[in-house]
Amino acid sequence: MEPTFDPASIDCEAFFRELRAIRLEVESTYGEEDVAHVRWIERVGRAATVVGLATAWVPNPVSMASLALGRGTSWLLMHHVGHRGYDRVPQIPERHTSRGFAAGWRRMLDWPDWMLPEAWKYEHNVLHHTNTGELRDPDLIERNTEDLRAANVPVALKYVAMGLLAVTWRASYYAPTTIRAWLARGRDDEGAPPGYLATLIGRCYAPYALLQFVALPALYAPLGPLAVASALVNSLGAEALTNLHTFLVVGPNHTGDDLYRFDEPARSKAEAAVRQVLGSVNYRTGSELVDYAHLYLNYQIEHHLFPDMPMARYRQIQPKVAALCAKHGIPYVQESVFARARKMLDVAVGKTSMKRARSVGRRALERLRAREVEAA
Repeated sequence: MEPTFDPASIDCEAFFRELRAIRLEVESTYGEEDVAHVRWIERVGRAATVVGLATAWVPNPVSMASLALGRGTSWLLMHHVGHRGYDRVPQIPERHTSRGFAAGWRRMLDWPDWMLPEAWKYEHNVLHHTNTGELRDPDLIERNTEDLRAANVPVALKYVAMGLLAVTWRASYYAPTTIRAWLARGRDDEGAPPGYLATLIGRCYAPYALLQFVALPALYAPLGPLAVASALVNSLGAEALTNLHTFLVVGPNHTGDDLYRFDEPARSKAEAAVRQVLGSVNYRTGSELVDYAHLYLNYQIEHHLFPDMPMARYRQIQPKVAALCAKHGIPYVQESVFARARKMLDVAVGKTSMKRARSVGRRALERLRAREVEAA
């Protein structure tokens, strides 16, 4: 039988010191390689979109998959660029910085999605990353599915509900959640903030729907009504595929019966860093094809430790972070995305529950203070 793991026993400060050394080492090597990589990712996504558009005049899976890959790639870029992952890279173009990407008129060029960029940055970068696994985390799935978990209906119907969410979630969950959080910043009440519905419709739903489901099919009007209808079918199919793909790699990142939730806020940056490991999971890693297919979210542990790092650098530091966790006795969870999706769904439907930790590193800190008192 494996020994019981006690989160309170971790020496968070020692772990954090060595973690910072890993960061300093890799930061000194930022340069042309990172610029070339993000440009390559962008080109692949745009090429996929071109293929999707060129084949959209008849209903077909090639067009749907290609358009979906283009939309998923723009999500990938927004996630890592929007986290300031390239802001400190020498010679990076302004459009690949958090200040320039999807800003102003570039929104529908760089990130044509349901979410408003500034709202997504606040909800995700600030609220989710700062409060990962806490009740203040807006993306805490176990909390967000409390009604589903408690519902007195067959489990099969609960899985159907999660399936419907998976193919619509960017519009049905993420857009309204990000807008609500962004408009409610600084407010204490839990009701809908002023302007919520108008902002959601006018700045999220309308622009995206008009682009993908009106303007895109209209391009094929010279080919006749059948081509227009075909383009609409392909765009709707791409939308479902994009939702399914992004949900598959995003949803399971912080959910499972082997991951932790936290009952109280972290007391230090060191404790917060350890929590990111305890509350996150990696998927399969190691090659460009694998990483791209996972939208680089397969390095979720490294990303939550260093959210403002160029995406390709996660592959470089992953073995070092895993070894550091092993050295300090911190569980480092890594499984296939499909295994993690199953564990996420089991939590969402109420079959399993996440672990809970009230305090991380408390006993180690108490021992340190006791030694300091004795030495004095």
